[in-house]
Amino acid sequence: MSKIYPDASTALDGILRDGMLIASGGFGLCGIPERLLDAIQDSGVTGLTFASNNAGIDNEGIGKLLRTKQVAKMISSYVGENKEFERQFLAGELEVEFCPQGTLAERMRAGGAGIPGFYTKTGVGTQVAEGKEVKAFTGRADAPQDYILEEGIFADLAIVKAWKADETGNLIFRKTARNFNAPAATCGKICVAEVEEIVPVGTLDPDGIHLPGVYVNRMIVGAPYDKKIEFLTTREREQA
Repeated sequence: MSKIYPDASTALDGILRDGMLIASGGFGLCGIPERLLDAIQDSGVTGLTFASNNAGIDNEGIGKLLRTKQVAKMISSYVGENKEFERQFLAGELEVEFCPQGTLAERMRAGGAGIPGFYTKTGVGTQVAEGKEVKAFTGRADAPQDYILEEGIFADLAIVKAWKADETGNLIFRKTARNFNAPAATCGKICVAEVEEIVPVGTLDPDGIHLPGVYVNRMIVGAPYDKKIEFLTTREREQA
């Protein structure tokens, strides 16, 4: 069966439901699944939990879904540059689970590998550790040190964006977009990918594949894209 669908709405048909946990790839506005997020917004589903590096910015990325009150909880490591996120959080309208960036990536990777939990030193002695199991390990240290238990993320749906794909779903990510897209893709029961280009099987170098097609259930071509910049910084033109 072909994994290629004509558009984002069709690719998500029969998958979306209220209250889902969705793992979303991307880093800032780089490598975010824009078309799929738009389709989720258009679907009207609510009560969503998103596991994502960030919550987008106002009216971009997951920020669009915050505006429409479709997100009930965010599991994120960075939540700056989004005034609506801040407003909802301070007003008690949005539940937030802050997670260190490396820990979040590992929680996704662990879920994709079927690992329900792991111990990490990151966050020990901070608010991140509150309510979590603490255990001492010697490891490379001379004396036992405390580690906290973090749970793997098992998402109902993963949405990611890739640069290139072949017809079987083997994906290549481009530069920074690779950071969270690969682990996010593995931890979803269903993974839907939007890509800039789909090429015939055998076109891609097998050694250059970042995510094997076995993880990808459905795909769309989302191009063309308008490059969005979080912070546009300019300087005055120097006089000759």
